[in-house]
Amino acid sequence: MNNTNVNLNIKNIDDEALLKKSLGMFSTGITIVSTLDNNQKPIGMTVNSFASVSLNPPLVLWSINKKQPSYDIFLNANGYAVNILSKNQKDLCLHFSSPIENKFDNVDWNFSENGHPIIDGTLAWFDCVKWNYYDGGDHQILVGEIKSHYHKKNEPLLYWNGKIS
Repeated sequence: MNNTNVNLNIKNIDDEALLKKSLGMFSTGITIVSTLDNNQKPIGMTVNSFASVSLNPPLVLWSINKKQPSYDIFLNANGYAVNILSKNQKDLCLHFSSPIENKFDNVDWNFSENGHPIIDGTLAWFDCVKWNYYDGGDHQILVGEIKSHYHKKNEPLLYWNGKIS
């Protein structure tokens, strides 16, 4: 392959807005990660930084911004549930990404075997206990061991190019 004809439009790596736009070219699924706060009330947040890590042991990861108000709660929790949203759950995505308190009010959910909030009607869910966590710059990477899971046939809710579809 002759690379002399390739037109590379190289962006400044220090421009966070342009970097975010480039990263947004990778489509991701959308999840709500949920746990209990110190008062045993359910909390959750919309997350698209979710990935499988290992089948043996069964591990998944997600990352949380260190400035997120619920950062300490998630970091110190014994685990969490990852709820993968289906295409018809855009309203839940927006609801859990908003700054409102008591996000679980008027949301149908149940406790997992490990006591984590599982949202009814999701495409899939994973009930996880804390495995480890790692520094990831302005984020913390949380790795959980899957203790139980569920999925159903449906289409996923996706995030691509700054849009939810």
